[in-house]
Amino acid sequence: MILKELLQGCDSVNNSLSADRDVKGVAYDSRRVKEGYLFVAIKGERYDGHDFITEAIKKGAIAVIGERDLRDIESAYIRVKDSRRALACIAHNFYGMSSENLFLIGITGTNGKTTTTYILKSILESWGKDVGLIGTIHYMVKDKTYPAPFTTPESLEFHGLLKDMLSSGCTHVISEVSSHALEQHRVDGAIFRVAVFTNLTRDHLDFHKTMESYFRAKERLFRELLDKDGTSVINLDDSYGKRLTSELGSASGGQDSEPSRILTYGLEDGADIVAREMNPSSEGLRFKLSFRGRSYDVSSPLIGLPNVYNIMSAAGVSISLGVPWQIILEGIRKTGGVTGRFEKVDLGQNFLCLIDYAHTEDALERLICTARELVKNSSHITHCTSPRIITVFGCGGDRDRGKRPKMGAVATKLSDLVILTSDNPRSEEPSDIIREIEDGAVRRNYMKEPNRREAIRKAVDLACDRDIILIAGKGHEDYQEIKGMRYRLNDREILEEAIKDKLRIQGVNEHCGCSEIRLKGF
Repeated sequence: MILKELLQGCDSVNNSLSADRDVKGVAYDSRRVKEGYLFVAIKGERYDGHDFITEAIKKGAIAVIGERDLRDIESAYIRVKDSRRALACIAHNFYGMSSENLFLIGITGTNGKTTTTYILKSILESWGKDVGLIGTIHYMVKDKTYPAPFTTPESLEFHGLLKDMLSSGCTHVISEVSSHALEQHRVDGAIFRVAVFTNLTRDHLDFHKTMESYFRAKERLFRELLDKDGTSVINLDDSYGKRLTSELGSASGGQDSEPSRILTYGLEDGADIVAREMNPSSEGLRFKLSFRGRSYDVSSPLIGLPNVYNIMSAAGVSISLGVPWQIILEGIRKTGGVTGRFEKVDLGQNFLCLIDYAHTEDALERLICTARELVKNSSHITHCTSPRIITVFGCGGDRDRGKRPKMGAVATKLSDLVILTSDNPRSEEPSDIIREIEDGAVRRNYMKEPNRREAIRKAVDLACDRDIILIAGKGHEDYQEIKGMRYRLNDREILEEAIKDKLRIQGVNEHCGCSEIRLKGF
């Protein structure tokens, strides 16, 4: 591709080099540079691409883009104000502006993004569409699945995925859009037809520093990246959702502009889409969904109130795309469980086990409260007098430390028993992280077990009839990161092993094993 075509629409401070050079490829990692490539130097969290410009040139880069004022490098150099914005612009051009030929849907928010993408994918496929998905668990091009190293990849990979999806026949693409991606311009250049705001609660403050900055990063999807004829689908029950709705409505009220299309959803009157008469159980959800004076019966195998919100957001997108209601309801009904998202593990044990990605204060609170509702509606036969919520969780190392005591407070307040353990400790000591969680405890109904495998096994050993075990924090992840290394660790596999062992023991002893623990006050 000709260099001047790659740079079309990209801001540059200086561009004196010959613009008719043929560029064979683009890279922002010097290790991936080949002869005839354009190298874009971006600043990462750990490394700065500007420090690898010489290496890129030695590997054959015919031109370099960067932010620094460099005058003596041995190659053509284009200086820009923001390398990440430039990379997104170049990637958009290099991959043929693919988003312009796709119905691209972006979903942002602290919680609920992943499950919403799967519900929406099921609805669109029920409508006969070929769908691509970009998200936390994996990337999907129709039925083909690829590993997902990031929720939202860097702009070069993001636009490359869009190109692959378009070439494979996809008409619709659903993408989780993280706050990091928005702040770092990873999805810039793409044209979103629908943007979804699920909620905003404390998370990633090690990166964003303040909730205001966190909100402003999310807001970019709606203000800067959404097509002028696109639709915003917003959770009106969320305080930041209310604010976003108000600000977008005010911004579109000019004399010469058409009002932005906004669809809101929630449990409260005033939203466009409202859920009523909810009947949650461990077998799934049943409720009524109201829209413009009509009511629809919803049935889903998904569990818990958070999934009512996820279903409403997916329905909002579908409505904006013109999907018939019978197809929307069919797609919701056909959506199976999502790995690591309120995922039920059932091997025939007499207690309920759920694995969830909850790693924020709000998500943990929703998880435990949902489990409490399931206890009330449980139909299991009981041998013990009162079912309990047993919560196993930890917090990640080298991340927002402020949420640790808050999560400790929520867990000990709402659970009957809490087992504090490790998540991904990274460079920190697990015991130090647990100590900071412990500082927020409001009751002494917890124990500490830094070894996550042993913590899960201990929860299973302690469980009685109708108890609910919640394994929170890692969800779909199959590793644990410690001191720069990743070790194989899968919550579901550990949980299944522990349940099988307990069932074997129960088969011999016919004893649920909970009485002596109850004597100790748990």
